[in-house]
Amino acid sequence: MSLVSVSRRAAVRVGATSVLIGAVVAALTGCSSAVVGGSDPASASSSARTSTTPDPPTTTKDPMGAYAADGAGALTGAARSAKPMVYVPNGAADTVQLIDPKTYKVVGRFATGREPQHVVPSWDLKTLWVNDDLGNDLVPIDARTGKHGAKVPVTDPYNLYFTPDGKHALVMAERLRRIDVRNPHTMRLQRSLPVPCHGINHADYSADLSFFVASCEFSGKLLVIDRDATKVVKVIDLNKVRTKGATSPEEAIHMQGSPKQGLMPGASAMPQDVRLTPDGRFFVVADMLRNGVWVVDASTLKVSRFLRTGMGAHGIYPSRDAQRLFVSNRDEGTVTVLDSATLAKVALWTIPGGGSPDMGGVTADGKELWLSGRYDNVVYVFDTATGKVTHRIKVDAGPHGLCVWPQPGRFSLGHTGNLR
Repeated sequence: MSLVSVSRRAAVRVGATSVLIGAVVAALTGCSSAVVGGSDPASASSSARTSTTPDPPTTTKDPMGAYAADGAGALTGAARSAKPMVYVPNGAADTVQLIDPKTYKVVGRFATGREPQHVVPSWDLKTLWVNDDLGNDLVPIDARTGKHGAKVPVTDPYNLYFTPDGKHALVMAERLRRIDVRNPHTMRLQRSLPVPCHGINHADYSADLSFFVASCEFSGKLLVIDRDATKVVKVIDLNKVRTKGATSPEEAIHMQGSPKQGLMPGASAMPQDVRLTPDGRFFVVADMLRNGVWVVDASTLKVSRFLRTGMGAHGIYPSRDAQRLFVSNRDEGTVTVLDSATLAKVALWTIPGGGSPDMGGVTADGKELWLSGRYDNVVYVFDTATGKVTHRIKVDAGPHGLCVWPQPGRFSLGHTGNLR
């Protein structure tokens, strides 16, 4: 979409004790709510109506840190009985396609509302939600059967997240410049948090789950928000930091069919996916205009450094052993592999003949990385041991935030598989 339609077409250290962190957490938990109330009747989904307590982690001192529960094969709760499937939302075709991960063949398709953007696992891992952005609805999929249910009216659901306790769903209402806090099962509106930026988009939580960092792609800013989305605690302006190898805003706005045309005046950065490093020390943020990733210190909430990865850096996915981070470079057809501890570049995977790797996820066994080919109408499957593209699967037009399911983890924080 543009800010309405055009553009979309085309840490906290674990166990940290610093005084600064204490001050930040106090600000996050002690602030008063500054929200807009409202109601938005919605029909019930197929999810259970009550939250369940996540399975406890198997160890308290795991080298995987924040992703201790996300190891290969560590399925929990409802994920154990989920039907293995890859769900592909096609934003230009208004469809979702189902791919069998064993045969690599499309085995199903259903029509959605306008511009389905992402397929998001619910907090309790029982339901997969299709985000029909311009269709103003969410479509529930029963994770056990792969069958979709009736549309649930929800305004502007570009992306979807959940609070760590499972009590609230957080709808990133991008074009409306707000986060809508909803019931995680019925999706009834509870309240809204206006945000001081354009393009509120991706997010991830701190290691202690007390706050999250969200990206504003059209304003070139990051927002620090308290756990339950009651207040914006801090704005990090990336436009003020110079980096090498950036695409100029002037060049970007002339890229026909690209989301870069949605840049606001004065913006020179375009932050996308946000991921916490396993040790909880940093938030890593892909930037499609700066062509790399920002490294934000989770203690000071300041930019620590910038790492160039490739043109159109977009998605970030940790490996199942939490030793690597995979960064998809959408505009150059590559995936940069970073060491998750040092953030040093350890490999560059290239799609033969080029491509447009976008969003996706790592399989439960950790052996494959699946990514949508946004502008090539395909899905790529990478071997995570060799970096080779093993399969290209033809799909409908405009594949975007595909979801590989099931995935390991105790609960879902949202997006296409941010599990803890």
